[in-house]
Amino acid sequence: MSQQATHDLSRPWLAGLREAIPLLGGYVPVAISFGLIAVQAGFSTWEAVIISTLVYAGASQFLFVGMVAAGAPLWLVVVMTLLINVRHVVYAPNIAPWLTPSRWWPWLMHGLTDQVFALAHTRLPQMPASQRLGWFTGAALLAWASWIGGTALGAVAGEELTTRWPLLGEVMPFALPALFLVLVAPRFTTRRWSLALGSAVAIAALLTMTGPANAAIPLAAACGALCFYLVRFSNTTGGKGDE
Repeated sequence: MSQQATHDLSRPWLAGLREAIPLLGGYVPVAISFGLIAVQAGFSTWEAVIISTLVYAGASQFLFVGMVAAGAPLWLVVVMTLLINVRHVVYAPNIAPWLTPSRWWPWLMHGLTDQVFALAHTRLPQMPASQRLGWFTGAALLAWASWIGGTALGAVAGEELTTRWPLLGEVMPFALPALFLVLVAPRFTTRRWSLALGSAVAIAALLTMTGPANAAIPLAAACGALCFYLVRFSNTTGGKGDE
């Protein structure tokens, strides 16, 4: 066994840190964008950082800031934030078979974002049980720290950056949609996924332009999921599938 491999086995959290580094390319720009937008919406730097520290939910944070700035009722802000985050309910059960007994796992689930889940879902089954807690700790903490740091940078220096380079202010708000497009685009490989994702995108755009914009994302997600399972049901009753 090589010296590097031995080192990784003795300190699995270092392996988690190293393997999570590619995530920073998506986290940091989006976090900077959030910090800038939060300050522009009237939040202080510390408030923006606290939101990223405690909420730590990407799209939900943008929605939270936008709705609060628009004067939406608190109950509606909470409900909409929870609706967007409901996808996380299916994350933990999918990696639960690979979690070892430890009182730390419930606390670490705060760091179970979309990207960390995708990485953990692939890596946890590949490593010894004794290494999983340390690996996940390293990966989740690096992602969380980068999100908080990016938010602070955007809140403190975002205004100066956009003043010096105005085009940056126009591009940065698209960082979050771009990140999700990167995650979604590879799924347009079959008729079933294309119909589900295409319908969700179309409904979200339509509702944003003509209807209840605040409800566009959860309603579009529900319609996309319905299309996904209707096609599955149709294929099952028809005797063939299209996965």
